[in-house]
Amino acid sequence: MYDFGVADTIVFVLAGGKSSRMGRHKAFLEIEGRTLLSRTIELARALSDQVRIVGDSEKFSTFGPVVEDIYPDRGPLGGIHAALSSSAAELNLMLAVDLPLLRAGLLQFLITQSRQAGAVVTVPRVGGGFQPLCALYRKAFLKPAEAALIEGKNKIDALFSQVATRVIEESELERAGFSAQMFSNVNTPEEYERTVRDLRVQAGLR
Repeated sequence: MYDFGVADTIVFVLAGGKSSRMGRHKAFLEIEGRTLLSRTIELARALSDQVRIVGDSEKFSTFGPVVEDIYPDRGPLGGIHAALSSSAAELNLMLAVDLPLLRAGLLQFLITQSRQAGAVVTVPRVGGGFQPLCALYRKAFLKPAEAALIEGKNKIDALFSQVATRVIEESELERAGFSAQMFSNVNTPEEYERTVRDLRVQAGLR
């Protein structure tokens, strides 16, 4: 168990979403005997004693404090907006619930980079694409997020040009010892089965 004790950071687990491609709620899929939700919460608690779940309180209130969307059914941007609206912390780490290969060391690296850069957003870019659901946001991101939602726009990446953004490229992650595979998410039954197999192989359970 890692214990980095990051006191100025709140970790938000984004557990909402329709999971339409999976056919069942991703948060409750099990990997190695634990749900994706419980795995992500455990990871988050290794980084901060302030962990909140963004989603439906009826589904998730038994697992910890829940923040519900102010703009429902607007995807991850709505979740980030709700999280920042509820937060008094300087740094806010957003974590999608469907990233089972993440490790605390990688997240601590992102937090350190965010603190050093002082940027409004600190976000990895892997495989040519941003990873906005494994990124740090300061409260200043709330204003452009709300403006976009009011205008009916839901794309997170489009807002990065409006604020100071620290992009952590894949090459920098690799130099720090972190694999791009850690950002692999689970959207479909096939991806879920592949992730289960990969983790078994890593554990020597062929």
